[in-house]
Amino acid sequence: QVQLVESGGGLVQPGGSLRLSCAASGSIFSPYVMGWYRQAPGKQRELVARITIGGSTNYADSVKGRFTISSDNAKNTIYLQMNSLKPEDTAVYYCNSLNQRGNYWGQGTQVTVSS
Repeated sequence: QVQLVESGGGLVQPGGSLRLSCAASGSIFSPYVMGWYRQAPGKQRELVARITIGGSTNYADSVKGRFTISSDNAKNTIYLQMNSLKPEDTAVYYCNSLNQRGNYWGQGTQVTVSS
C-alpha cells in the first residue's frame, strides 16, 4: 500500500557529503514516523535517524552532529543530509515508514565512503 523509493546514494570520499531522499506514495494514511536505517555486511540493521509526524527527531549516537533528517510533507518525502562521512558509514541505507496499516521499507540505496 505504501511504496518508498530511495535515491542519492553513491561513492564519496571520507569527509564528503551526500543527501539521501525517500519519496513515499500509494497510501492515504499519514505516517506515524519515518526513518532511515542502515545495514553493513555481517551486521544488524540499525536505526540511523527518525522523524515523527509531530516533527520530533532522534539520531544514533554514531551520526549525531553529522547527519540531519528532515521532511517535506507536501512532497511526501524525507531526506537524510550526511556530512563528514566516515568509512564506517558505508552501508545500504533503507527508508522506513510506519502508519496505522503497516510497516514499509524501501529497496535501499548503497552508500560507500572510501578514498
